[in-house]
Amino acid sequence: MKNYYDTDPEFMERFEHFAFDEIVNEEGQQLDDITRHMAIVATLLGCQGIDEFRIELPRALDAGLTPVMIKEIVYQAVDYLGIGRVLPFLDATNEILLSRGVELPLEGQATTTMEDRLEKGIQAQADIFGEQMKEAWKAGHINRWLAANCFGDYYTRTGLDLRQREMITFCFLAAQGGCEPQLTSHAKGNMNLGNDKDFLIKVVSQCLPYIGYPRSLNAINCINKAAEQ
Repeated sequence: MKNYYDTDPEFMERFEHFAFDEIVNEEGQQLDDITRHMAIVATLLGCQGIDEFRIELPRALDAGLTPVMIKEIVYQAVDYLGIGRVLPFLDATNEILLSRGVELPLEGQATTTMEDRLEKGIQAQADIFGEQMKEAWKAGHINRWLAANCFGDYYTRTGLDLRQREMITFCFLAAQGGCEPQLTSHAKGNMNLGNDKDFLIKVVSQCLPYIGYPRSLNAINCINKAAEQ
């Protein structure tokens, strides 16, 4: 483990105060430990912060996230980041879980089959975004894949509920940047499920040290736009 207090003491004093004291304890912007660490894990996937992810994952587990919850965050990231960006995080997750004595594979969480994944994925989309989504899959093969694969294969899994899944999707999109139309759409999806404007601003606030100010401010703009709509 690198000791940045030896090489960069002034930086560490200010960074750790900001990230682990000022932000965590900001009045009106606090989240429970499970939600905060879930958001940070998803954000580090989104911004490709693999080194910080290796530091954060033990903290998240110590804070109460289960191995199943961690794995579900990593699995769902594939649909929003692609396997090219997620594979190193899956490897790191497996290494850390094994080092802590967790037996792999974990208990399965799938609730769909190859035969009903499209049907159940369409229903998940409708549950989040409204009944109009029941026809969206017909717009083309990518839309069909979105319903069957993204929602049917992943959103229908147990281990996380729909509100948690929409929250981590919001984090994936905010952290990678350049996805503002999708970020606004998923901000609305979050609000439809009860993750309101104030909650989403808390999520952005708690993740700001990991993605910086520009992407955080962009995310706030998307939240405001979604709330207006």
